[in-house]
Amino acid sequence: MRWERQRVVPPKGDASAPELPLGLPEGARSSSEQRPRAGLRLPDPVPIEAGTEEAYAIEIHAKSIINRVPGESQVPFRWTVNPYRGCTHSCIYCFARRTHTYLDLDAGHDFDSKIVVKVNAGALLRKELASPRWTGEAIAMGTNTDPYQRAEGRYRLTREIIAALRDRANPFSILTKGTLILRDLDLITEAAQRARVSVAVSVGSVDEGLWRAVEPGAPSPLRRLDVVRRFAEAGIGCSVLMAPILPGLSDSSAEIDRTVAAIAEAGATSLMPIVLHLRPGAREWYHEWLRSQRPELLPLYERLYRRGAYTPKSYQREVAHRVEEAKRRHGLAHPQRPENFRTQQHDPPQSDADRDRERQLTLL
Repeated sequence: MRWERQRVVPPKGDASAPELPLGLPEGARSSSEQRPRAGLRLPDPVPIEAGTEEAYAIEIHAKSIINRVPGESQVPFRWTVNPYRGCTHSCIYCFARRTHTYLDLDAGHDFDSKIVVKVNAGALLRKELASPRWTGEAIAMGTNTDPYQRAEGRYRLTREIIAALRDRANPFSILTKGTLILRDLDLITEAAQRARVSVAVSVGSVDEGLWRAVEPGAPSPLRRLDVVRRFAEAGIGCSVLMAPILPGLSDSSAEIDRTVAAIAEAGATSLMPIVLHLRPGAREWYHEWLRSQRPELLPLYERLYRRGAYTPKSYQREVAHRVEEAKRRHGLAHPQRPENFRTQQHDPPQSDADRDRERQLTLL
């Protein structure tokens, strides 16, 4: 695995590599969520092999933590921080799956179960924020893998990161499916009093069966909407990324209306829909799931995605129209933005891929 030399490993024969209890840390789950708890263990001090069934927390010392977004990317921020690589939310469609291949791991099971943990993220961020070269630009989190995935309950890296940003009055944004963000509501509130902060939660559908099938490691959509409600009550405000909308699964007018109604009831400040896009890595994993679980939908997906990762514009417009109608019905047609939400001017996107990223990231 790439970064082998940066791994933090116990001496050979050391029995102090316990399994990490990474079940949902917010408290007891409701009876409707009796799913097995996730667990990772520290690997033995030998090279990590790809394609195995083992679930690992791979601890490394990162050399840098603030990442510059490539100049050609048309997104409303220039800098990101990612304390983890891979994600135990295990969303079948996740666009970031391919990034695990850069580590010599696979985009399927390895992405879900071999999580790279940058254990020095907090200290390293404080050092980089204090550098004379850092100009205090906004930093985005959750744009690759989720900073509030289950490993965060053990490592608390995102909390350290937010504390560092708060102390420097540095603006930032967070996009998450993780309800563990509520643990850090105090820090986020303090940070929002010093700099521009924005929070967004991803909820593509409120259908429980669909959630269990395609997002098996993530908190339920209704619990994510509780996050929206709690942030609204705290006066921070929270947007919702209605993503992804899945063709043949969550794109009907009735399902969209049900989801938008729940988002509006939770007090979201705004809502942005995104139709599923299937990039390499995610495409193969998602299609394997379709073949196994919903083979009747394969012809639809072959037609919609025959030209690449994105559905035809006509289909996207049709879905967007359904969402807009539902937003009008449920009072979300004119979003309200709290003062602490960051906005940023930038050039318009030039390609379909850029437009898709733009629609997603304007929430941040």
